[in-house]
Amino acid sequence: MNMSKVKEGETIKVHYTGKLEDGTVFDTSLAEGREPLVVTLGETPLIPGFVNGLYEMSVGEKKTIEIEPQDAYGDPIPDLISEVAVTQVPQGVKVGEMLQATAPNGMPVNVTVTNVNEEFVTVDANHPLAGKKLFFEVEILESEVTESN
Repeated sequence: MNMSKVKEGETIKVHYTGKLEDGTVFDTSLAEGREPLVVTLGETPLIPGFVNGLYEMSVGEKKTIEIEPQDAYGDPIPDLISEVAVTQVPQGVKVGEMLQATAPNGMPVNVTVTNVNEEFVTVDANHPLAGKKLFFEVEILESEVTESN
């Protein structure tokens, strides 16, 4: 049986479960109704640490890829954290809730409420996984080498 490692340009099907250091699952392809992730190595835009971990694997193999923040969603950018007056957000907003704000360029941006007091609400426009170490339990189900003509 050939257990060659997957390579650049191959299209693979992979099941994954993404967890935080405390074990919280933030995403999984094993949830009901979900399909395995189909990835063409070197083409599908994914976080670098995830792709790099797949390169070392063979079809049928299961492993956990540990990804440092700089190879995932990066470190939080302080400039993306701001305080807004309580009067500018929906009444009764709570820490941990997601709101949609408008960036200076007019584009909508999702923000997470990180602090609420009587006058101000602190919102964070960083990716919710920025600054976090991620753990992906992955299993490569199959691989297809796409012939380039």
